[in-house]
Amino acid sequence: MSVKSSNSGTPFSQLAPGLVLVAVALVWGSSFTLTKDLLARLPALDFLGLRFGIAAVLGAVALLPRLRRADAGTWGRGLALGGIYGVSQVLQTYGLERASASVSGFLTALYVVGTPLVAWMLWRIRPARSTLLAVLLALAGAAVLGLSGLHVGLGELLLVGGAVGYSFHVALMGRWSVGRDAMALGAIQMIALGVLHLLLALPGGVVLPQGPREWGLLLFLSVVVGLVALLGQTWAQAHMEAARAAVIMALEPVFSAAFAVVLGGEPVTVRLLVGGSLIFAASVVAELAPLIRRRRLVADLRALGTSAPTYG
Repeated sequence: MSVKSSNSGTPFSQLAPGLVLVAVALVWGSSFTLTKDLLARLPALDFLGLRFGIAAVLGAVALLPRLRRADAGTWGRGLALGGIYGVSQVLQTYGLERASASVSGFLTALYVVGTPLVAWMLWRIRPARSTLLAVLLALAGAAVLGLSGLHVGLGELLLVGGAVGYSFHVALMGRWSVGRDAMALGAIQMIALGVLHLLLALPGGVVLPQGPREWGLLLFLSVVVGLVALLGQTWAQAHMEAARAAVIMALEPVFSAAFAVVLGGEPVTVRLLVGGSLIFAASVVAELAPLIRRRRLVADLRALGTSAPTYG
């Protein structure tokens, strides 16, 4: 994976990619309650096919000039990333239907650990110690939030397969997005997602939403949670290490729980407070540690400059 530079630009410009990923996690977290409403009436594959089919069409129309300018390498990488993401979602969807609720959230979050492992396996990239600390904090937070007991069956294995797929998606996105048009790459991924999910949904016929409310929810999930979030993720990952990105995106279940409390009336529990705090701390470590390292480096260089001997 290409190493992103963290030694140039203003502090805000260095924080911007992480802030975008926080917004992406927030949007993703908001989708759980809304998705539950639609899945009460729509089959899962029909919902995914409609959601990503709409997002693919809108993305292709809105970004058509960029798609025309995209080279074959961008198209190939975008289609591959979209395919990996789509397969991961299918595995996760079927896994969630079959897995024990006590472990599903934790197993889904395993991509936080899997991402740096994939980067090491493919490119022998060793994450910084601060990133490893953030990964461990995020994993601990996910365990507190979503792990109560351990049962291994088909559903759990499917969730692990989905987490492995997400790990490859985040790691490859971090490498392939550098130096490319992030908007075009994101739109191509969405096209691949739309085609894949529609092909899976069409054989049995597609059940459509009923009424303005259901169509409004579907459009929000398609445009904001789907297209805009994926474009934001693609841009942000072009400017930061994949392992850091995975840690920040692990805020998704924290935001999901917060929306469940605020909108769904669910109680605030000790598990939610402790697990959420650990994941939040992981995100802070992942985002601020590179900035702190840069400031220390600048201070050291200035000290060397002022103390260096002069000759002549």
